[in-house]
Parts: sequence; structure tokens; C-alpha cells
Amino acid sequence: MADQVKPNVNQASTHDAQLAADNMASGAEKTPKVDFESDYAAAQQFSVSEIDRTNAGVTATAPEKKVSEVKETKTEAQSTGNPQDYLEMAKEVGGSRTEAVTNVSDELVEKALKKGKSKQ
Repeated sequence: MADQVKPNVNQASTHDAQLAADNMASGAEKTPKVDFESDYAAAQQFSVSEIDRTNAGVTATAPEKKVSEVKETKTEAQSTGNPQDYLEMAKEVGGSRTEAVTNVSDELVEKALKKGKSKQ
């Protein structure tokens, strides 16, 4: 089923498109008809190449080297129940002293408050 194009001058993005829309609206130029179903069917024909429709396509697209199969590995964490293991892990994960994040103590806050007061 073909659909009729309805030109809208306000939606035209370029000057040429505006002129074409004006000409179609006034009847000076014929409006094109679009058949979405037949266009879609034609596009499906182009989605597969001619060689892929034959046995030669299998050979043409086959990999040159053999690909090894993936072996599935299973990793299981052993539970020790020892809290010391978790403390050591937390130290490794924790931020270093060169990073911008630091611990803020009450003493540090007091120093900041003293420095922030004006000398009036």
C-alpha cells in the first residue's frame, strides 16, 4: 500500500526542501508515493549477499585458523573464618596517603576554624 507524502514547509530543514514542499503544496510539483512494504521486502534481498546463498559462501567466510574451544574455569573462595585475613585485605584495598582523601579529626577541624576567623 503506497502512502502519499504530505509536505510541510515548516518542517523542511533546508532551503531546497522548503522550495520543494512549497511546489508540492501548490501542485506545481508531483508528490512522491512511498510503499514501505515493498521497500522493506527489497531491503531484505540486499541483507544477504549472493555468495552467502551458496555453498561457496561457507568456504569464503570460514576462519583461516582453528579457534580453540573455551574451557570453563570455576573459582571458589575458601572461607577461613579468620578476621585477620579481612583486615589485611582491607589495608590493601584502602586508599594511599598520596590520594586526595584524608581522615578528618576533631583537631584538624579546630585548626580550620581558627584559621577561618578574621583578625578584627
